Amino acid sequence: MPSLDAARRRLRLSDAHISVLGLLVEEGSVPDDLAQAHAELRQAEMFDADDKIVTDLYPLVSTLMEPRIIAQIEVTSPQGTINSGAIVGNEFIFTHESWPGSDESEYVPAEPETLVWALARAVDLHRDFTTGSDTGETIVSTMGLLDAVLERMEAGPFDAPAALAEATGAPVRLADVLAQLNCMWRMTVVWQGEGPTRAESGVAVSALAVWDCGLEGYWLRELPAEPVTEGQVGAGTELRVRHVSAKELWQLITDLLPDGSQLASS
Repeated sequence: MPSLDAARRRLRLSDAHISVLGLLVEEGSVPDDLAQAHAELRQAEMFDADDKIVTDLYPLVSTLMEPRIIAQIEVTSPQGTINSGAIVGNEFIFTHESWPGSDESEYVPAEPETLVWALARAVDLHRDFTTGSDTGETIVSTMGLLDAVLERMEAGPFDAPAALAEATGAPVRLADVLAQLNCMWRMTVVWQGEGPTRAESGVAVSALAVWDCGLEGYWLRELPAEPVTEGQVGAGTELRVRHVSAKELWQLITDLLPDGSQLASS
């Protein structure tokens, strides 16, 4: 069920609830397939007597309706895939985080100075607890061999890294690292304006993909480079990952965000 913490301006909403709020603001009506989500919002007292959204919802809804920057985070782990991120508007910033197995996300207001911290928190960026592997170490393989290792790991039972490498033909070092895998995450930032890459829709895009490998530390996927488009990657595509520090990742996350000169006029 959706809920509102007015004292701290926090909200719990699903994608269906967000769709209902947007449709009510833009069109004033909701299709039948969103009737349940609409009823849940009404039950949670997020509408007034005239079926208008309550004042406490204005900051989030206005930000969602006219975003200037959108950060999307996809975290894949044995528990599945969860999506988090941030929306930057003209007046407000909101971050959102989901929970494994739940349809709802928690939307929380943020300040510009805390945005990088919030994005880093969403991927659990933390101090390195590595066993001594050198930052800068690089592993080169192919996406097909990566998939083969991951599929064998998921099928079980657990294979020692050397046996896993022999069975799949992958580099032993790749198997060593993946044996410690906690999760893989991808962070993508889009905005209207100038940037390093432009999507088909015309928006600017910056992105990075990282493996969180526990005692083996963080590994930045340099190839195939993000953002990856549909159909761009095949079994023979080169895979290159580089061991990086948490400090470097903090800077890379910071660099994903556009500066004022890159943003189109609001």
